[in-house]
Amino acid sequence: MTEAILLVGGRGTRLRPLTVRTPKPMVPAAGVPFLTHQLARARAAGVEHIVLATSYLAEVFEPYFGDGSSLGLHIEYVTEEEPLGTGGAIRNVASRLHSGPDDPVLIFNGDILTGLDIPALVAAHETTGAEVSLHLTRVEDPRAFGLVPTDATGRVTAFLEKPQTPEEIVTDQINAGAYVFRRSVIDTIPAGRPVSVERETFPELLATGAHLQGMVDSTYWLDLGTPQAFVRGSADLVLGRAPSPAVPGRCGDRLVLPTATVAPDAKLTGGTVVGEGTRIGEGARITGSTVLAGAVVEPGAVVTDSFVGAGARIGERTVLTGTVIGDGAVVGPDNELREGVRVWCDARIPAATLRFSSDQ
Repeated sequence: MTEAILLVGGRGTRLRPLTVRTPKPMVPAAGVPFLTHQLARARAAGVEHIVLATSYLAEVFEPYFGDGSSLGLHIEYVTEEEPLGTGGAIRNVASRLHSGPDDPVLIFNGDILTGLDIPALVAAHETTGAEVSLHLTRVEDPRAFGLVPTDATGRVTAFLEKPQTPEEIVTDQINAGAYVFRRSVIDTIPAGRPVSVERETFPELLATGAHLQGMVDSTYWLDLGTPQAFVRGSADLVLGRAPSPAVPGRCGDRLVLPTATVAPDAKLTGGTVVGEGTRIGEGARITGSTVLAGAVVEPGAVVTDSFVGAGARIGERTVLTGTVIGDGAVVGPDNELREGVRVWCDARIPAATLRFSSDQ
């Protein structure tokens, strides 16, 4: 298995304002665009050629990654004119693959942070002779996911939409967003129209008697679809809880990139990332958060489990907890923003304007 397709065309609407100016896979996690971690893990698993299926803000990928040689890869780019869904995107890039009909092709979504043993998934695919093999993971509450029950040998028996009642929860196994396709199966996906592999391709393959194999891998797995999850994923990469060969530094409590300035008495903990050119003022406390390039966190500010966009400014004594601050936004001194608040790019919040508690 030397080829892969990476699906990076989504608009990332649940992550806005992080994705207003940046496609989701290019939002920084642990100091580099999240996509870098996926590419590095694919390369470590033996992949040499990757096709990126792009759509939203497609023009930003190639200037950053080029031909992929800096990562030891050959990267090609295919842009969808109209969104084609997961299956349609896979079919749309098929002409760029070099694999033979029976060769395995790795396919993975651009918003999943995982410790998946990729070689083990490929080995299971080849050993069982499956047309498609799926990475499955177990979750405590599967109601928000599509369920994938399997028999005693791991063969997939059904694809079930999000369960609505306790009786419908027949397994805790869910589709984890990474697959190995037999190359010839990709060519059976209808071309030129939107197709969902989850709702159309996989169920139709099952209905025709095709062999779909599931491999449960319960190592680290996180869907980075929400700002809270993205912040947590970045922190877990820095802390070493999530594996990646692309973290630009040693794992630990914090990652401070070159040219950042951090006051000696500022405290950075919990997997916090401080981007290049960022300034962290005296007495600031930042925990489990991401502060992107060129941002300023003024003295005495407290930032917890939050995302501060590029060039943003957080005023003195302002408290952020579980919030997202868009690129270029300014939050004046003595504000208090709590869980779920999203401040849009270039917005201005005057001093002492918003609080969730008394100012005394």
